[in-house]
Amino acid sequence: MHEINKDMEVLTQAIVRYAVDRVRMDPPTLDMARPESELQAMAGQTVTEEGLGGLEALRVFTDVLAPACLSVDHPRLLAFVPAAPTEAATLFDLVVGASSIFGGTWLEGSGAVYAENQALRWISDLAGFPAEAGGVFVSGGTAGNLSALTAARHEWRRKDASKRAMRGLIVSSKGAHASIAQAAHVMDADLVETGGHQLTGKDVAETINSLSTEDRGRLFAVACTAGTTNLGIIDDMTSIADVCEAESLWMHVDGAYGGAGLAAPSVRAQYDGIERADTFIVDPHKWLFAPFDCCALIYRDPATARRAHRQKGDYLEVLYDGEWNPSDYAHHLSRRARGLPLWFSLATHGTSAYTDAVERSLEVTKAAATLIDEHPNLEMVVPSQLSICVFRRPGWMPEDYSAWSDKLLQDGLGFVTPTKHEGETVLRFCIVNPRTGIDDIRMILDTL
Repeated sequence: MHEINKDMEVLTQAIVRYAVDRVRMDPPTLDMARPESELQAMAGQTVTEEGLGGLEALRVFTDVLAPACLSVDHPRLLAFVPAAPTEAATLFDLVVGASSIFGGTWLEGSGAVYAENQALRWISDLAGFPAEAGGVFVSGGTAGNLSALTAARHEWRRKDASKRAMRGLIVSSKGAHASIAQAAHVMDADLVETGGHQLTGKDVAETINSLSTEDRGRLFAVACTAGTTNLGIIDDMTSIADVCEAESLWMHVDGAYGGAGLAAPSVRAQYDGIERADTFIVDPHKWLFAPFDCCALIYRDPATARRAHRQKGDYLEVLYDGEWNPSDYAHHLSRRARGLPLWFSLATHGTSAYTDAVERSLEVTKAAATLIDEHPNLEMVVPSQLSICVFRRPGWMPEDYSAWSDKLLQDGLGFVTPTKHEGETVLRFCIVNPRTGIDDIRMILDTL
């Protein structure tokens, strides 16, 4: 399997050609999911004792499997939170895979770690974090939130031995991402959700004051959000930071989607207070134009992460004196150097290009909201926030929205899924692709 021969040379060229052709697609094909029975009929059994051969395996992927996957970088894919990696980032992902870099330690991947830390430094500076701040790229927001809150609980217990056997408590908002609740579940901690769509310091203070003496003693962190996934709302982080400082609580900011707005001067003031957080995350694979999977997790004081996450073992002792071991900053050990594609794109294009691209998404979102307001059959549910528009077609039932969404995808025009707002089924645009133009929005709205 590891022999470099003529057949492998032919396969290498075929794979590279396909990858380059896919990057050049403008726009890419939208495609759609297929039933398992259909894939079984078309692809058959792909893992066999003798193997299919490289070219046949590639044909099965390109002709059968790839068309059964949606292209999340399509300019009219506006559901969930899409992705729009730059060509430079996507191509360099091939280099990362081909380079066999272990990105967990300085000893084994110092060059890659140095580059990743440069990208993390840029993100830290956007948030106003101190020079000594740092962290690591993890797989996604769920891993980032879990690792940050694990470090928070570790510090809480380290500072007070009486807390070590105590079940922790986290305060968050009702609009927080589901991964906050999942992190509490995995940690066997409790979660109190409070406030409305935007969490404020007043909400947090009132919640703390309503707790019993026992529960108040269990509280160790507040998890707020810089751009909620459903509505794009940024919590009032300045007032939350005031409460966290007064109560000696860890402040964590989930900016998985919305944190990219830190790069946009037009909305930067909405993030005031984030510079006082203990940890924050942002997913470059969402709105900072990196390929999956890439979440930046950053600590104000990286030593807190090392105390919580460094793994001990006889064979690991040689690593402990490393300058910067990414394995020390999250719940992981083995990792690919997943931050390198972002670094390469930043190094290629410069940070100003990132600012321009985020600002373009914000401008298109504002124009989309205007088109919705002017549409005879539509109305905005709430004012647009960041790059999200939530709107309704009065008189439609949930099944009407679903039928429209299915037809839009079947016709190859776009992918927009329903969501819920206060129990009502509505529609939602999330615009993070700089190639999404107002004509794309108009094309979708014309079908309504």
